[in-house]
Amino acid sequence: MVFANLVHRPLRSAISVVAIAIEVTLILLIVGLSIGMMNDSAERQKGIGADIMVSPPGASFVIGLSSSPMPLRIADILRKVDHVTGVAPVAMQSNTSGTLEVIDGIDLDANSPNNFNNIGAPFKYLEGGPFQGPYDLLVDDYFANQKNVHVGDKQELLNHEFRISGIVLHGKGARKFVPLKTLQDLTGSVGKASMFYVKVDDPKNAPAVAQAIKQIPGMQNYGVRTTAEYMSMMTVQNLPGLATFINIVIGISVTIGFIVIFQSMYTAVMERTREIGILKSLGAGKFYVINVILRETILLALGGILLGYIISAAARSGIRHKFPLMTIMMTPEWAARAAIIAIIGALLGAIYPAFKAAQKDPIDALAYE
Repeated sequence: MVFANLVHRPLRSAISVVAIAIEVTLILLIVGLSIGMMNDSAERQKGIGADIMVSPPGASFVIGLSSSPMPLRIADILRKVDHVTGVAPVAMQSNTSGTLEVIDGIDLDANSPNNFNNIGAPFKYLEGGPFQGPYDLLVDDYFANQKNVHVGDKQELLNHEFRISGIVLHGKGARKFVPLKTLQDLTGSVGKASMFYVKVDDPKNAPAVAQAIKQIPGMQNYGVRTTAEYMSMMTVQNLPGLATFINIVIGISVTIGFIVIFQSMYTAVMERTREIGILKSLGAGKFYVINVILRETILLALGGILLGYIISAAARSGIRHKFPLMTIMMTPEWAARAAIIAIIGALLGAIYPAFKAAQKDPIDALAYE
């Protein structure tokens, strides 16, 4: 009977299913994009190969969009710490022309102690090579594929024109790199860096080295974290604002499901007044009527959840193909959460119509026209 009631009103049932599917898709895509971009950023930081990250006093542990507040001489201090085998200063600057992105200023001079390649595996060049001039630019393959750029093409950054000198394999820090000195000059931070990446002789020694750095006079207030510690902190709960954003998305999604199901089931109850009267005159109790309405709601929710999964998977594939820089992570955990949220929203929307149907007097219901 439950299934027959839904089939009897195909358009309304289809609208309800689609609305719930939109609810599920909204959760999976937006939350998946947020978590995916967070994890992608963390993995790219890990890919640098450093064992310790030293950031300015009071800075968030998240690799931010700040300028360069730390003097380069700190690199010489860090190199004197036992077990340290390499230090690479990096200047970071946000570029908001077109899209929000972070540009890393790095030193690739083979004779410099600040050489970025000394920290981990050297860049793998897919096209071109290192910087040849002050206004050269390296981009990773994801960016190159999305923007369809090649070595020799021009890119405008920070109101200056740069030439792409090389395309590197993704996964080693930012997606765009310029010479350290150039970025320092353009941002008015000559002789300064945003982050120091430290390499030690054995990753097992990283915690002890981090503690030793904190004990250096003047370094007590600096942010000194091992890469393992940084990775463990990259969660939704630790990222400022992200947990709130996700809760807002979930709240909007539940509201969508609630309103659509409420409207659908309330209208269905009004249209089935005589049917409910017949059921109650035949001995159906209040619980039976409520059970019928809620089972119809759950069936609609399950259909919407399944459709939402299909739409989300298709959308994720399309977005990934069109925009390689966007990482959408759909985990089984969030797929289950989206399903539970959709069912809860649907049941909340159906409770009042269900109780209203259960309270109908059978005599009044049978006389209803």
